[in-house]
Amino acid sequence: MASDDFTGIIAFITVAQEHSFTRAAAKLGVSQSALSQTVRTLESRLGVRLLTRTTRSVSTTDACTRLLETASPRLAEVQAEMAAIAEMRDKPSGTLRITASEHAADTLLWPRLARFLKEWPDIRVEVSVDYGMTDIAAESYDMGIRLGDEVASGMIAVRVGQDHRFAVIGSPDYLASHTPPKTPWDLEHHNCISFRLPTYGGLYAWEFKKGKQEVRVRVDGQLILNSLYQVINAALDGVGLAFVPRDSVAQHIADGRLQELIAEWCPTFPGYYLYYPSRRETSRAMKLLVEALRYRT
Repeated sequence: MASDDFTGIIAFITVAQEHSFTRAAAKLGVSQSALSQTVRTLESRLGVRLLTRTTRSVSTTDACTRLLETASPRLAEVQAEMAAIAEMRDKPSGTLRITASEHAADTLLWPRLARFLKEWPDIRVEVSVDYGMTDIAAESYDMGIRLGDEVASGMIAVRVGQDHRFAVIGSPDYLASHTPPKTPWDLEHHNCISFRLPTYGGLYAWEFKKGKQEVRVRVDGQLILNSLYQVINAALDGVGLAFVPRDSVAQHIADGRLQELIAEWCPTFPGYYLYYPSRRETSRAMKLLVEALRYRT
């Protein structure tokens, strides 16, 4: 079937259903004269008259009735399929890959992602937990989540979390046999649980600030870990003191399982940002996820 035939069939079916060239032309968004010419061309090609025109109405011939019975249901099926395809186009789908630190994934990403996945069932999300500064373009990630001062230049950055404060914590058992520190310098006399971060190229130096005075202490101790929650578990077991995001141990502090120390020295750090290359074309699925993660005060 030629494309002109298909256009002609749509035209004549619409006229036959509306019983009016005027109403059919308005429905199809064409001029009445163009519609009339399309139907005449189809009739000429078939060699039969399909519609009988009068000054007041349009009626169908026997040939038209037969063609309507055959073509109308099939046209409806084609239109339904085209609508389904359009819906697939408009329905956000695909796989998004995100790299995030352990703390960001646990406290920020997952609570919002749980709601997002239920709302958009055709979108898949892969989360990779990594403390290193992953090159998201080279590693084929769509986006990353890191602290504000860790986001590389040339990236679009969207704030997804509030500023947060760190805390020095220790268990009551540990502090029962060790004098609690009063200043950052007192940490040199304690068994501290070190945290190895690829971002820093080695062991993380604990950062403190009081007024204008800033101090970085390279602590020492028996245990070195590279997982935040292993560090917290070790502190709960009385292995030593730890330096962690306060929100990750707030409940333990409230329950008395951990004690907060030298709080007046513990600084606030820039919150988390979601970032992706500025030259990247974002899909609708990605735009929806960015909005779902965006921090709102």
